[in-house]
Amino acid sequence: MVTQAHLPRLVVAAPSTGQGKTTVATGLMAALRARGLEVSGHKVGPDYIDPGYHAVATGRPGRNLDPHQVGEERIGPLLLHGARGADVAVVEGVMGLHDGRLGTDGFASTAHVAALTRTPVVLVVDIARMSRSVGALVAGMAAYDPAVEVVGVVLNRAGSPRNVEEVRRSLHLPVLGVVPREESLATPSRHLGLVPAAERDEATALVARLGEHVAKHVDLDAVLDVARTAPALDATPWDPAREVSPVPGGPVVAVAGGRAFTFAYAETEELLAAAGCRVVRFDPLTDRALPDGTQALLLGGGFPEEHARELARNTALLAQVRDAVRGGLPTVAECAGMLYLLDSLDDTPMAGVIGTSAAMSERLVLRYPVARAVGDSLLTRAGEEVRGHEFHRTALTRAARGWTPAWEVDRELIGVASPTLHASYLHLHWAGHPQLARRFTEAAAAAAPVAGPPLAEPEPTAVEPQEPQESTDPLLHHGDRELGPGLLDLAVNVHPEPRPAWLERALAEGVRASTSYPDPAAARVAIAELHRRRPDEVLVTAGAAEAFELVARWKQWRHVVVVHPQFTEPHAALERAGHRVTVVHCRAEDGYRLDPAAVPEDADLVVLGNPTNPTGVLHPAAEILRLRRPKRVVLVDEAFIDTVEGERESLAKDRRRGLLVVRSLTKHWSLPGIRVGYVVGNERSIAGLAARQVPWSVSTPAIHAATACTGPAAVAEAARRAARIAGWRSVLVAGLAERGVEVVESQASFVLARLGDGARAALRERGVAVRRADTFPGLDGSWARIAVRPPETTALLLAALDAARLQA
Repeated sequence: MVTQAHLPRLVVAAPSTGQGKTTVATGLMAALRARGLEVSGHKVGPDYIDPGYHAVATGRPGRNLDPHQVGEERIGPLLLHGARGADVAVVEGVMGLHDGRLGTDGFASTAHVAALTRTPVVLVVDIARMSRSVGALVAGMAAYDPAVEVVGVVLNRAGSPRNVEEVRRSLHLPVLGVVPREESLATPSRHLGLVPAAERDEATALVARLGEHVAKHVDLDAVLDVARTAPALDATPWDPAREVSPVPGGPVVAVAGGRAFTFAYAETEELLAAAGCRVVRFDPLTDRALPDGTQALLLGGGFPEEHARELARNTALLAQVRDAVRGGLPTVAECAGMLYLLDSLDDTPMAGVIGTSAAMSERLVLRYPVARAVGDSLLTRAGEEVRGHEFHRTALTRAARGWTPAWEVDRELIGVASPTLHASYLHLHWAGHPQLARRFTEAAAAAAPVAGPPLAEPEPTAVEPQEPQESTDPLLHHGDRELGPGLLDLAVNVHPEPRPAWLERALAEGVRASTSYPDPAAARVAIAELHRRRPDEVLVTAGAAEAFELVARWKQWRHVVVVHPQFTEPHAALERAGHRVTVVHCRAEDGYRLDPAAVPEDADLVVLGNPTNPTGVLHPAAEILRLRRPKRVVLVDEAFIDTVEGERESLAKDRRRGLLVVRSLTKHWSLPGIRVGYVVGNERSIAGLAARQVPWSVSTPAIHAATACTGPAAVAEAARRAARIAGWRSVLVAGLAERGVEVVESQASFVLARLGDGARAALRERGVAVRRADTFPGLDGSWARIAVRPPETTALLLAALDAARLQA
């Protein structure tokens, strides 16, 4: 039954790509949500990345409106479904307003969706290089199609007031906002577009700044008035329960997620849930096994090429997936998922299910086709047609032999298919083809469950050797695992402020210079000058993580000691290299301070952090130096020393033998995706580590960043940031103390607080992510690590904590 639904809504469109639609649309969603409105975010077309930012802005799943993939008749119902309970819906367009599928006169364009949903359009126009021509451009866009109602304009990247006024006089439509240039709000991109929000630790902070920027420069009341002019929609909200029938048994469907697999349509999981499936997400980067009881596997799209080495390191999961899929586990793999099942990707080993490989290519494959099923398979029936899209820059090195092709697309046979496997580059929106969900669910219900992961052994609580264990999940858990759409990030310790302009320039110069192979010589000289050392006493690394791997593989260590609780990656690296690790615990009753006497005399490698993550305790340099012994190496992780005012107790300038200091530039300078750090030590030690370093492991942009972050401007800015962090930390500690929360005395950009069992989950339910602490040896679930943020952000945390306690 069709009903009339009143939904305030608007479309954010532009004359072309690159005008700033995503910036304005996402900022508008965040700004309206900050006003207390429930906002629903939508994207025209097949794009997966923009809806990820929409989800961060709105706290709801990002949705797609794509007539090509789901059919014109489903656009209104899907809009209403996604906007259930919302006060307003914001639809971000695709490309230029009237640009659609080639050869179809604008089918699946933003204008097409606006007409189907009778939604008013606001044009975003980049006026950086125009004045009165803006009026002509907008007039043409508004008059081109009578079915599309253009009701206002947002002028983006505005410069001088004189030019803005000239543009205003040229227009015959209301100007709803004038947004000035703000390069610090640009979202980074890669070969397939923007970097997904799920891969960016700072996505929540970025979107919050976008919302503040738009709220400052756009008339939100006028925007809402425009949205309220949208007429009622004659449509019934889409309901997955009407598309599929539940199967008995509730089969477990494992769905790949995490940073490598970020491409998914929300409706796919909703269809599976309506069909009776229990959808369980897992992360192929870190989870050592498929979820317990898995009866089917869904490997969606993403960027496995960006994470191939990390995926390959998870050999236990790769082996389990290989055996399970070969053994008949019902599996659907789209694009990235297919690459995961190949023998290799860019010469990096993958699961080895499909007997071929893939590599990055110069050619971008972008098509929006109708595909025909070659034969009967897990998902399809011979001759069946579907509408999907392809978007990839990898290519198979050869055809996969022994398989039936999955699809015929433009007279080309692609993918592989069997009764239990369907894999290809083609992305499908299952809301447009619900029979795929029904068939997948039926196959899952009939499949035998995959055995679950082994139970983890308890952490040792005394000074004793630990055998390397097959499951190191707790050691591999990091703060970014806590994040999710719409969550306030207090789990990751990346500095929340924008990067300085001089650093942005250095990164840009590094990109321009990337036509040549990386040469870290200049960075080694700059770092050596900073710490009053010689260049041969410096090794530039791809973040601190590479330094830990190099140390782990440098020598056949006889007795390795890691002082806990501390950052777990050095411990994990040592276990990966086959070393037994002895844990020495700093005790709570000592304020988690180092006791050099607790370290066994025969230890030849001792690893500790200063200040220690997650406690924030700053150990006196003199106490650390007491650990030195003949034929012993003391490795000090100073990743957060630059957050300490004056970098007190740093040993980076100490040239005594047997001392290695690791520094990271990723946290204080907001560079987690650049991967840059360094090790300082005597020349023989550095030479030994360098001999084990993969050639060109540090990129040219990272080298330029390292050089810039050691200059006079960086030293001054680092000191200012450390002072601000100290002030922010005092506000956080005082707020927690007022609530009776035990806090370990910290000198870093985070604090360890005993919030109590269940508090972390309660905060998460209220939109706040903090770092669990029970994955750090020596701590339990009552503790949480909280990133230091500006007072206004801390206030949100404290309010959420109060609300959680009140409800409890």
